[in-house]
Amino acid sequence: MKKFFFLYFLVLSPLLFSQNNYRSGIKALKTSPITTPSNPILNVNELAIIDTSPLSNMNNFYFTKPNNLYREINELGFSSLLLIEQLDELDKQSLFQIQHNPTLERYIRVFLKDRRESLSKLMDKSLYYFPLFEKYLDQYDLPLEIKYLAIVESALQADAISPSGAKGLWQFMYNTGKEYNLQVNSYVDDRFDALKSTEAACKYLSKLYKMFNDWDLALAAYNSGPTNVKKAIARSGGKTNYWEIRKYLPAETQGYLPAFYATYYIFEFADSHNLTPQKSSLTYLEIDTIHVKNKLSFSSILKYVPIKKELLKSLNPQYKREIIPYSKHEKHALTLPVNLVSHFVKNEKSIYNSMNLSIKKLESSSIIKVNKNNSHIVQNGENLSFIAKKYHISLTQLKKWNGLQTIFLIEGQRLVISNKKHDDLDANKVSLK
Repeated sequence: MKKFFFLYFLVLSPLLFSQNNYRSGIKALKTSPITTPSNPILNVNELAIIDTSPLSNMNNFYFTKPNNLYREINELGFSSLLLIEQLDELDKQSLFQIQHNPTLERYIRVFLKDRRESLSKLMDKSLYYFPLFEKYLDQYDLPLEIKYLAIVESALQADAISPSGAKGLWQFMYNTGKEYNLQVNSYVDDRFDALKSTEAACKYLSKLYKMFNDWDLALAAYNSGPTNVKKAIARSGGKTNYWEIRKYLPAETQGYLPAFYATYYIFEFADSHNLTPQKSSLTYLEIDTIHVKNKLSFSSILKYVPIKKELLKSLNPQYKREIIPYSKHEKHALTLPVNLVSHFVKNEKSIYNSMNLSIKKLESSSIIKVNKNNSHIVQNGENLSFIAKKYHISLTQLKKWNGLQTIFLIEGQRLVISNKKHDDLDANKVSLK
C-alpha cells in the first residue's frame, strides 16, 4: 500500500536458533497433531506474534541509496553463480518472473549479512500467519508466493501503522479499506483483522492483476497505486517490464519488488544460509474464533479465561478499545487459542453477565438514560434554570443527570428530570409525546 511499511529488519529483539531448518519447520507444522498444553496460560514471552518493537521509531530501509549497498556485495561467502542457479530454480516453480540482476543480489546480500536475527523471528511469525494467507490466496486463485508480501508490508505485525496511516498486516489506507468492506468505527478497525484484511488484500490484488496482466506491475501498483504505475509505463515509452520502468516509479516502489523477491528467496533457501525459526508455542492452526452474542470487554473475558492480556490483544487487534461490540447486522468474533475455547464456552454465561453488570454500573452513574416517564421536552424560550425550578430539582442535578457541560439547549430535545426509572410525575408538569 502507499508508504509501504517494510521496516522489519531494523529493530527486532535477538533470537535463539532452533535445530531444524525453515522448510522442516513448515513441514512439521503441517503434519504434527495439535496438542493442548497442560498449563492453559501460554507463556507470552515465547510467542512470536506478540511484537513490542518500537516500529514507529524506525526508518524505512528502502530509502537507502543503491550506491550505499555495493560495499556489501562480496562480504558474504556464497557465490553469485550459485545465487543465479537458485533464482532460476525459483523462477521455474513460480508465476513471477524471477531473474538475477545486480539490484536484487544487493538486497539479498544486505539482508543476509545484517538482518539474520530479524529474519529468524519473521520465520517464526510466519508459522502463525502463512497458513491463513495460503488459505485465502488459494481461494482466490492467486500465487501462494504473495504471502511474502505481508512481510514486506508490515513485518507480520498485525497492528502495524505506517507514517501515512496505512494499517494492519496488508497496510490498507482508510479509503481503500472501506472500498473492500473493511469496517472502521470507534470500536473496530478491520484493517487490523488478520482474516478480513487478508481477504481484502486478495480481492485488491486480483483487481490489480486483471488491470496489468503482470504480477510485478500488480505488486508495484499495490504499493504506489495503479496511477503511478500507468504513469511510469507512459514515461518509459510504453514498456511493461517492471525492471525497465523501475526508474520512473516512486522511490519507495523502486525498492519494493527487490525487497519482495529478496524475502521470497531467503525464505525458500533459508537452510542454505543456516537461517531457522525458533519453536513457537502457538500457530494459526491452534486458534479458533467464537461469534459473540452480546457486547464484551477484554476485562470480562480475562476474569474467566486463563489467557494473558498481551496475547488476547495480539489475537484480537481489530478491537481498538478492548471492547467487542455487538450488532444484529454484522458478526464480531473473538479469537482464542483452541485449548482456551472450552474455558470461554464453560463460563460464557458468567462472562456476559459480568459485562452486563459493568454496563449497569455505567448506567447507574450520574448520567441517566432518558425515557418517556422521566423526561421533559424542551420548549421554545426555556432554559435550564426554568426547567430545574419547574420540577423542583437543583440546576446541578439537572446538568449531572443529563451529562451537560453547557447551558445551551435545543427546542424539542428531551432532558432527564428525575433519577427514577418510573417516576410518578405530575402530568400537568411533564410534556410527553
